[in-house]
Amino acid sequence: MTAKFDAIQKADQAHVLHTYRRQPVAFVRGAGSRLWDVDGREYLDFITGIGVASLGHAHPGLAGVIAEQASTLIHTSNLYYHPFQAEAAARLSKLSGLPRVFFCNSGTEANEAALKFARRYWYTQGLKDRVGFVALENAFAGRTMGALSVTAHYREPFGPLIGPVTFIDPATPGALTAAVTPQTAAIIAEPIRGEGGIRPLPAAFNDELKDVCARTGTLLIADEVQSGLGRTGYGFHFQALGWQPDVVSVGKALGSGVPVGASLVSDRVAAQISAGDHGSTYGGNLLATRAAAFFLEQLMDNGLLDHVRTIGPHFERQLRALALKHPVIAEVRGAGVMWGLQLQIDATPVLDVARENGLLVNRTDEKVIRLLPPLNVELADIDRAVEMLDQVLAAAVSLPLATTGR
Repeated sequence: MTAKFDAIQKADQAHVLHTYRRQPVAFVRGAGSRLWDVDGREYLDFITGIGVASLGHAHPGLAGVIAEQASTLIHTSNLYYHPFQAEAAARLSKLSGLPRVFFCNSGTEANEAALKFARRYWYTQGLKDRVGFVALENAFAGRTMGALSVTAHYREPFGPLIGPVTFIDPATPGALTAAVTPQTAAIIAEPIRGEGGIRPLPAAFNDELKDVCARTGTLLIADEVQSGLGRTGYGFHFQALGWQPDVVSVGKALGSGVPVGASLVSDRVAAQISAGDHGSTYGGNLLATRAAAFFLEQLMDNGLLDHVRTIGPHFERQLRALALKHPVIAEVRGAGVMWGLQLQIDATPVLDVARENGLLVNRTDEKVIRLLPPLNVELADIDRAVEMLDQVLAAAVSLPLATTGR
């Protein structure tokens, strides 16, 4: 620790509500896939603010449009029109195939909107008791009350939550069919469960999901907050699975660091939504949607999605080779530039040693190292990150915490 860091930490501890377990580092500058801390030390960033800095740090084009918009007009509210909501919405519609977009400020807000829209749909149909949801184990939809209600963890201190909600294990055949009833408004599912450990869904579950939705009319909410917007090499990962969702939730990558989220809505659901059914003071303001429009332009028109499709298989090969070298890696899961290393030990020592050696990764689901580099990450940085992980794993597995499993 240094005097500069100590001063920041002391002020934080004195005034900021302690809802986070922060790591002992303070960042002040970034460029591309790299960050620098308050003492000038360089780090290779393979978590990007939990999948948010999709264009890397201090992207000159994004910085330019943000600066220009901030010096022109930032916010007017949704009482009035402005040009950038429609621009970003049109791109999201083209990318997803869903024609309508509601803008908010985060992924959890996007999921809140999705849950409300699902209930509103059935209310308008006269089925006022069709209010339940089916969600997945190891799922994470957010920490606000509605999103937390369909999240499998972090729930206990905050009940009673919104219900009824039934959680199922997607690896159990027939579980979804048994859980959906005439009172089920929607099924909410991440195509790849991110916070739950980078867990793709079994093929049999995908088939069952499509069958259940077709037979029962139950709405499908695809939570693409982490897996969407190019992260896996698809515009949205539901497209890889053949889903036809009624609502899609997005956030994280959409503003590449500027807070913005959105719920993308099908025609049949949008037809049941009326003015006043939902809203957001900040949602979709000029600054946020201009940033979103810029990111989407890079993704769709300037080769970013193709770049992920090119580098993703290389990333996977490198990680699988790493797993062959280190038996502590039990499984490699993911797609594109969204990967998880399932370890045989608690991931904490790996996380700590990586940071101490200048590599930023993330621990989730206790034994998983999560890797979410920028979408525009270069092959050389992927190779360097895997090389650093090679060294880190060799060092970390010998530590006492690794052998005890905590």
